[in-house]
Amino acid sequence: MMPNTNQLVARMMDDRKLREQTESLMNFYRTSMSNPATLFMDAVNANLEIWRALAGLGGSAKPQPDDRRFSDPIWEQNPMFRGLRDGYLQWCAELQSWVDGMELPPRDKERAKILLATLTDSLSPTNTLSGNPAALKATLETGGQNLRDGLQNFLGDMAHNNGMPSMVDKSGFKVGENLGTTPGKVVYSEPHLELIQYEPQTEQVYQIPIFIVPPQINKFYVWDLSPERSVVEFLLQQGFQVFIVSWFNPTRDQADWGFDSYIEALDRASAAACDITKSDKLHMVGACSGGITTAALLGYWKAVDCARAHSLSLVVTVLDTDGAADTTMGLMTSLEALEIARFASHHKGVLEGKDLARVFAWLRPNDLIWSYWVSNYLLGRNPPAFDILFWNADTTNMSAKLHGDFIDMLESNAATRKGALTVLGQPIDLAAVDCDSLIVGGTTDHITPWEGCYRSVHLLGGKSEYLLSSSGHIQAMINPLTNKKARFRTNKGDHTTPEDFLAGAEEHQGTWWLYWAEWLKSRSPKQIKAPRSLGNKANPPTLAAPGSYVMAEAD
Repeated sequence: MMPNTNQLVARMMDDRKLREQTESLMNFYRTSMSNPATLFMDAVNANLEIWRALAGLGGSAKPQPDDRRFSDPIWEQNPMFRGLRDGYLQWCAELQSWVDGMELPPRDKERAKILLATLTDSLSPTNTLSGNPAALKATLETGGQNLRDGLQNFLGDMAHNNGMPSMVDKSGFKVGENLGTTPGKVVYSEPHLELIQYEPQTEQVYQIPIFIVPPQINKFYVWDLSPERSVVEFLLQQGFQVFIVSWFNPTRDQADWGFDSYIEALDRASAAACDITKSDKLHMVGACSGGITTAALLGYWKAVDCARAHSLSLVVTVLDTDGAADTTMGLMTSLEALEIARFASHHKGVLEGKDLARVFAWLRPNDLIWSYWVSNYLLGRNPPAFDILFWNADTTNMSAKLHGDFIDMLESNAATRKGALTVLGQPIDLAAVDCDSLIVGGTTDHITPWEGCYRSVHLLGGKSEYLLSSSGHIQAMINPLTNKKARFRTNKGDHTTPEDFLAGAEEHQGTWWLYWAEWLKSRSPKQIKAPRSLGNKANPPTLAAPGSYVMAEAD
């Protein structure tokens, strides 16, 4: 039963992590005020450094190589802008140095630094017209047209984009026309999902098919983004039979769909894939929340003595939530905040995808908010046309029950303890999942940090291997052969921690997809003639891929 407002308030007073965060702020205040003389001298010295930098006499703080805010040459050439940049960066550095010098517990210190970084990022001079030379230049050259266009963009975003700067020009994309176009058919459907089988692209195919479970909070076609950028197309060209789940986009009417009902649907859909291919085994693949669901499904299968899983590939998935405890999200998200989020989704019947997208954006404000603020509003430009950003903006909802179930798992970290997580009435033990597994993380993933993904290696039974891809949450996954900057790391030696893995890792140039394909092939003992048609008598093909569920837009 959901708590009412009074219960929420009561729990706020009793919440362990909220108390931790409150105590962190109190520690920060007490420590900073415990020695007024030191605080005064620190402030004096910091101000001297800042004024020295502002005066153009140089400062010790310099832009990081990947800080694009100050990439315009005028920041170096013009003494006034150089002083403004150096003074701002010196101010940021002095604040961080001030916190570094405090005698605070490490987690308190990290929380204080995250809050200060969010504040200083928001107050960057580059976010204002007068402090942004590119915006000033555009204003002079266009007679202010950039500001008029920017105002129009701003008003449009206030009305139609949840008050956030738009990241993408959606006009050039349409699902089924230039996104999600690999040929296939819906061969099974029920209220929770459509199951798509793709047409083989080789004469011979591996008998054991691949069954992909995408996250419930986004649409599946990121796996089939566009030709030459499609995971599905790549796997077909490698000789695999591929099935993928397309989740229904829930509304208030599906508020009671929970973790168990999603796993039941997956169980039925995977049975259909086995029936169609006459294979009693599947290569199971899951990503993010879809990876959590897939791992739980395999735990359930083990509990009921079902041997359908031949291998497991988990991509950007955290099963042990303590592995994310020291990230920005882990440090700043209290259990009470999660409880309020649960209360909100229960009230609406769904967790709206746009709300979750806003939370993720504030985890990287410079990249995902302020850069678009400058481009859209100060420079008056339209956002770029980019397929991944279009997909990212094409959000879905999550049913309130499923949202609550995920919060319960996050709070209890139940997946790490034998019998603590119950699926369809069966206590499960992920250590009993004894098929081989490949665990994939992304080096700069801010949602599922690679160190947290790594923990699954020692959580699952069977032979587990870890692979660290370059880039962030989505780019680590969508890493096509055409990406010349792609690289990944493996470590065949013994390692028990992420640090150990990294210390002995071998770096490979190119995408991890080829390595993954060879890993799957080595676990696919038999090839057969590719089927001439999709589906079978019991599961006849109906709609052409990408199906109908993917077309439903979130409210």
